[in-house]
Amino acid sequence: MKILHLVFHPDLNASRVNNTWKKQLEQSGKVATSRDMYLEYPDFKIDIEKEQALLLSHDRIVIQFPIYWWSMTPLLKKWLDDVLQYQFAYGSKGDKLKGKDLQIICSAGGQAKNYNGFHMFATVPEVLKPFQLTANLAKMNYSQPLYMFNADACGEDEVVKYGQKWVEVIDDPRRADGLEYANAKIHEELIDVYAQLGL
Repeated sequence: MKILHLVFHPDLNASRVNNTWKKQLEQSGKVATSRDMYLEYPDFKIDIEKEQALLLSHDRIVIQFPIYWWSMTPLLKKWLDDVLQYQFAYGSKGDKLKGKDLQIICSAGGQAKNYNGFHMFATVPEVLKPFQLTANLAKMNYSQPLYMFNADACGEDEVVKYGQKWVEVIDDPRRADGLEYANAKIHEELIDVYAQLGL
């Protein structure tokens, strides 16, 4: 599996969390191509042909970013608008990304209680719904998102621990089917619980 890793952080060098994760994924040897997109396009002038060629030459597209105001970073939004064009990613002939995996990795600065979905809050999967809809339109496989809360205040050890988790699963072929993968993980956890209870 050939993995493309795109990081959309406005100042990656100053980022404690996303910079650490990028380095961990690069050092794992599991990622074929890893890019700092704000360094690549500081003027927001995206090379559409280059980006489309990279998408075509990889099997799993990993998009990493910090959640900004319950949404994505500005360059990521522009990248989606510019690169996933009609008759490339969607349309009567737009099946170029069909069957490829889309994996989202993101950091949330707030605590988990601020993403509980109650009243004025939203869950992280709800915030990421546009990516799921985009994957559906492009006939991509939408993998279960990976994310961490409390990114602004957590300790270095926790950042590294989460990064290690991402490294472990980033090339797992089972993640191509998000629902099947989630159900399998629930089943595995239930087996562990039953085993501990001696059932």
